[in-house]
Amino acid sequence: MNHNTQPEIVTEGDPSSGKRYLLPFILVVSLFFLWGMAHNLDSILIPHLKKACNLSNSQSTLIDTSVFFAYFLMAIPAGMILKRWGYKATMISGLLAFAFGAFLFVPAANNLSYVTFLIALFIIGCGLTMLETSANPYAAVLGNPSKATSRLNLAASFNGLAAMVAPLIGGLFILSGKSHTKEELAAMTEASRNSYFLEEAASVKTPYITLGVILLVIAVIFYFIHLPEIKTKSVDGEAKGSFFGALRHKHLRWAVIAQFFYVGAQVCVTSFFIRMAQQGGGFDEKTAASYLAIYGLLFTVGRFAGTALLQFIASNKLLAIYAVISVLLSIVAITGSGVVIVYALGGLGFFMSIMFPTIFALGIDGIGEDTKPGSSWLIMSIVGGAILPFGMGSLIDMYGDNIQIGYSIPLVCYLIILYFGLRGYKIIHK
Repeated sequence: MNHNTQPEIVTEGDPSSGKRYLLPFILVVSLFFLWGMAHNLDSILIPHLKKACNLSNSQSTLIDTSVFFAYFLMAIPAGMILKRWGYKATMISGLLAFAFGAFLFVPAANNLSYVTFLIALFIIGCGLTMLETSANPYAAVLGNPSKATSRLNLAASFNGLAAMVAPLIGGLFILSGKSHTKEELAAMTEASRNSYFLEEAASVKTPYITLGVILLVIAVIFYFIHLPEIKTKSVDGEAKGSFFGALRHKHLRWAVIAQFFYVGAQVCVTSFFIRMAQQGGGFDEKTAASYLAIYGLLFTVGRFAGTALLQFIASNKLLAIYAVISVLLSIVAITGSGVVIVYALGGLGFFMSIMFPTIFALGIDGIGEDTKPGSSWLIMSIVGGAILPFGMGSLIDMYGDNIQIGYSIPLVCYLIILYFGLRGYKIIHK
């Protein structure tokens, strides 16, 4: 990669002092786990609030829209906050916003207000954006520069751990295992129906109150613990690069498109996983949640396996191979029946695992002074997670609640990622 500027880390004291940075690093790693919990609990909330608030499939996906649209809107403000206030203050602000959103689940459940749930999730999304914007680079530069990649991979593994833990917790404390058909709901008295909806909604209160309290405790710890403030300066002065000018790189444009569809595909798969396992696989709600945890395990294993394979296979080739397999698994999910459908979805977890970091790395490869604005474009492209699940939910509603047909949306996404892995990634030198 040809960079016109070289980052120089400016710290208080010796940056190679591992012990000095151990506690700050542990605290930062906890943030990776916590935002992983938030995202993976959404996969539980979508089928749960669909029941509790009596929603259509497209309405239930507004949960994803609220969180990922917050990322899109907060990406640039979060960067400005980080530049002005520094890492510590940005992380504390993110934790407080996250906690506030979690506590809003209580009035939302008490009033059975889906709008309040969406507002709470939007606030959580804003908090998560501040956490990710600050914690990712902080974990990378917190210590010996030669071990930055190892630290970031270690921190990210706790994000993967949350993909296993969240469905287990959600299945145990949020999902009731009760469900009624439209005919059964219609046969209930209004009082019985309202009581059922309120009881379903109430199950989210304890987990989110607990989460909110944990977030406040961690915010207090961050406030009182000394965190070395790390600043980056350029050898040649301020980094240049242009936000819109960065898009002159064709491979970056394609990476932004590929990342948009990757995030959309991942969120689509997990958002309807439980309902797919129920409808297509014949599982009950709680068993479906346990299989979602297995999906999270396969995603985590896939990340480690993919990292090892990348030592021997070019990243664009591995991306293309995984995209082809994902297309085939999507076809199985759409056309299959029984437990094989759930196995196909689990396989998607394994083969999607390397897509985000691989697309990201290929997109910013060789763009020099446009690396920072290029990275911003790639982060903003996660708005795909706000848009595509709504399209999937609308398609499912259009076909009479047929969840399987909805998985044609991720299938199309993998075809676009395949094109990027075959041709779109290529750097065109002018």
